Amino acid sequence: MMYDLAIVGGGPVGLAAAIAAKRAGLSYTVLEKGCVVNAIFDYPTYMTFFTTAPELEIGGHPMVSPREKPDRKEALMYYRLVAEREALDLQQYTEVTNVHAAPAGFTLEVNHKDGTPGVIEARRVVVATGYYDNPVMMGIPGEERENVSHYYTEAHPFWNLKVTVIGAGNSAADAALDLWRGGAQVTMIVRAPSVKNTVKYWVKPDLENRIKEGSIAAHFESRAVEIGDDYVVVENQSGEKWQLPTDFTFALTGYRPKLDFLAGLGLAQHEDECLMLSDTFESSVPGLFVVGSAGFAGRTNQVFIENGREHALVALAEIARQLQAVRL
Repeated sequence: MMYDLAIVGGGPVGLAAAIAAKRAGLSYTVLEKGCVVNAIFDYPTYMTFFTTAPELEIGGHPMVSPREKPDRKEALMYYRLVAEREALDLQQYTEVTNVHAAPAGFTLEVNHKDGTPGVIEARRVVVATGYYDNPVMMGIPGEERENVSHYYTEAHPFWNLKVTVIGAGNSAADAALDLWRGGAQVTMIVRAPSVKNTVKYWVKPDLENRIKEGSIAAHFESRAVEIGDDYVVVENQSGEKWQLPTDFTFALTGYRPKLDFLAGLGLAQHEDECLMLSDTFESSVPGLFVVGSAGFAGRTNQVFIENGREHALVALAEIARQLQAVRL
């Protein structure tokens, strides 16, 4: 079957694109390598969104929450219900491994959930893969150990344990505070001289006060250079090294879009690794659109669900126009 549109990524932005495609009368399918809204599933268990419910809504479906800012559980339920009510064509656990330009559009190579390979053909492609699935690796010995994670869940399993948090952005700040409140002995390793100014305004002073009073230990202007079974080797700017006793390490050093499956297309990009996109989010390859944070490697802190969903609507309006012109 030749689809009008293949949407890569089943997060909120990809779902918004699917709803717009359906309402435009286009044949489409959504290809998601994990579960629906997989990135939100990977968020910390008790995370609360920075934004309000209306800014997370897609397809005109109201998001009802008893609080001003919904939490992870509410968001997961909301997006599941939207996908169900819209009867979206969503292929979960189907990973796109390659995209090739073809005479009639594009050929997408996929691995299905049962491990079998497959091919999907589409006239247009929308990439909405986000960036949370691809942690920035430090490239140090021991980073792949079982006692190291690039994703924080919740504090309970780490009660009364020594936990090291590497990083000082929002993810690291939230994790450090939650771990401390959950009874862990928390130490942070931070390259910068202080907590980042981009940390949420109500979290930053809380973390700084916990560090100041000694509840959370912090080594600023330092970096982890090795992780062992029960230690982390830390190095400061003067070159001094020491072992930090550690039971578990969270390397929360940020995330970046991963578009390896598009490598063969030679997409043009800017110096900051953001893709060159038109006003309708069409890439340098005609017919291939990139919406949400996936196209903004150097500016991921500027693209969220609330504006990414608008990208999807703009892109779908242009796709519908293009396909209508072809059919005429």
